[in-house]
Amino acid sequence: MNDRFSRQQELVPLERLQSVTATVIGVGAIGRQVALQLAALGIRNLRLIDFDTVELTNVTTQGYRQSDLGLAKILATKSAVHEIDPTIDVTMVRDRFRPRHCVGEAYFCCVDSISTRAAIWRTVNLTAQFWCDGRMLGEVLRILTVANGTGQEHYPTTLFAQSEAQVGSCTARSTIYTANIAAGLMLHQFSRWLRAATTEVDLTLNLLAGELTAA
Repeated sequence: MNDRFSRQQELVPLERLQSVTATVIGVGAIGRQVALQLAALGIRNLRLIDFDTVELTNVTTQGYRQSDLGLAKILATKSAVHEIDPTIDVTMVRDRFRPRHCVGEAYFCCVDSISTRAAIWRTVNLTAQFWCDGRMLGEVLRILTVANGTGQEHYPTTLFAQSEAQVGSCTARSTIYTANIAAGLMLHQFSRWLRAATTEVDLTLNLLAGELTAA
């Protein structure tokens, strides 16, 4: 069969996927991998929101290329997305997330700080049909999902005061393989939502200990 989606057709409903607008907020370590996996999966409408530029350490931990140095991350990511599929409609927003950026049904929150997550959540929580927040520090990652109301009460309890967070941003200690695993788990929750299956509200994976916990 001459169809690049044939091997995933029983796992990802293509018609449902292609009618969704997905917004990736932050295209750093996790967010860039989410965007690329969405492109490979078959998303048709993708929004990228980020204000940062590519630095040398991003080549190692975020999968950017040497040729991307100095470029806006959203521009470099759009280019990589279009290498996978040039027909994807990619909207770039070089800015921090703002209320006017609320577009579409699905949001992937891939930002660095708890306070930023809380501010974005206050804006989108009543309209988002799917929300997935990816967090990581070193080799420990956490995926929090709200889908069609499931997880709506739990998620705000994870937005503790920034002063209670571990010192440094969530990407202060990171590896590309941890980011890829986090993005994969986020896309798995997304595909479950597309199939109208139950999503996991709170997943934590500790690669060092080899432990996966779900709540």
